[in-house]
Amino acid sequence: MKKRKPSARSRPRHKSHLFAIFLALALGLSAHSCTNIPAGRELVAAGVSLEKLVRELGKPEAASKKLPHKADAPAGLTASDFSACPQFFASGKPPLVVPRPTHRALCYEAFAILHSGESKTAVYVAQKLNRASVKQAHQKRTDNFFADARLRQAERATLEDYRGSDFDRGHMAPAGQMPTPTAMVQSFSLANMMPQAPQHNQGTWRVSVEDATKKYAGRASGDVYVITGPVYEPSIAKSPSIGPGKVRVPKYLFKLVYDEQENRA
Repeated sequence: MKKRKPSARSRPRHKSHLFAIFLALALGLSAHSCTNIPAGRELVAAGVSLEKLVRELGKPEAASKKLPHKADAPAGLTASDFSACPQFFASGKPPLVVPRPTHRALCYEAFAILHSGESKTAVYVAQKLNRASVKQAHQKRTDNFFADARLRQAERATLEDYRGSDFDRGHMAPAGQMPTPTAMVQSFSLANMMPQAPQHNQGTWRVSVEDATKKYAGRASGDVYVITGPVYEPSIAKSPSIGPGKVRVPKYLFKLVYDEQENRA
């Protein structure tokens, strides 16, 4: 008797989540866009292509399924000093970025942040997820937002900046992925926040991107490394801002996911 092929519904979706996350990569954050936020495959129809965003991020190789061979660092790019918490980066190596005088490397219990004193937001936030950490990520939410005292006052966001702004204080390393009570408390540092339209932060970004990442990591056979951050257009200095401290509002957010065991990104 001829065997039936498994239906699309019964086929494993383990490897498809990364593709879905990349398609949900570029989600508009401006206040006027929050009434109609594209998600998933709709992004292509909306004219926000993955290829365009990847080019803007300066990583043309990131769209491929396999990681590129290691090459020399491009001129002008350096890795920030995260020697106190290298575990949040694949092979212990942070991303290469153009160095700025106001960049500060911050280590937390469950994530690491490269912070910009110019935008008063993260350049990127790094996490390491796996089955064990996802199983532990059921901590009581604290909602106690605070300014990180390790940053200079002139280079950090404050609670006053967000007050009355109509923007959410959106997590980059999500509270729902914190594996311990201490990590949960630390996740409410304003250094880990990005101004986000409420419909984006509480809807598309959370469901299509954050939850999908967590589900993937919970099924992965090894460690999954995640880098999340903003994209400013045309530049940080010309981007809209909120509050007396002029915290910059990005046009897009990105999330890059690398499965170490599968060697896929």
